[in-house]
Amino acid sequence: MGLPLIGDKVPEFTAKTTHGVINFPKDYEGKWVVLFSHPADFTPVCTTEFVAFQKRYDEFKALNTELIGLSIDQVFSHIKWVEWIKEKLGIEIKFPVIADDRGQISELFGMIHPGKGTNTVRAVFIIDPKGILRAVLYYPQELGRNMDEILRMVKGLQVSDANGVAIPANWPNNELVGDEVIVPPASDCATAAKRLQEYECYDWWFCHKKLK
Repeated sequence: MGLPLIGDKVPEFTAKTTHGVINFPKDYEGKWVVLFSHPADFTPVCTTEFVAFQKRYDEFKALNTELIGLSIDQVFSHIKWVEWIKEKLGIEIKFPVIADDRGQISELFGMIHPGKGTNTVRAVFIIDPKGILRAVLYYPQELGRNMDEILRMVKGLQVSDANGVAIPANWPNNELVGDEVIVPPASDCATAAKRLQEYECYDWWFCHKKLK
């Protein structure tokens, strides 16, 4: 079986976590999920990432989105690291962290890249309420992630789904259309002819509108 691609159903698995055993994606049916891997516990960049995710946890929750971390460390290591973050940094990590100590889940999702060693890279999988993979990001171990971009991706995907529109670069601060969204291109001549009267457009194939 190949690695999951955008538009695929994500692989099913059962895993031990800091919050107990989970059955994925069944336990998260009806919710968006950000599943992300980190190289190792008790490492500086990963610690900054966990703090950054937790500081935005309420924003993710407001979008009906759950966070799930993962590395190939054992659950005892995860528990001790999460305790350290709370004790030393004053941040309580409220989302579960998967202990993939045998690497089986990492293999399913392509989280281990041999050219970068035997631990997991910084992978991100955004999964919708139907268990469909909607977006994938891979960062190398040496580069921490931008959590605001991951949050923006979830928001953008939800807006696209709800309104049948596309999301421009750097939305909601796009250089051409600001916080507006892109109207899907016309698929026939009659619709194309009407577009310039119906929306603000640079041309019939590049129209945009405000969200209601």
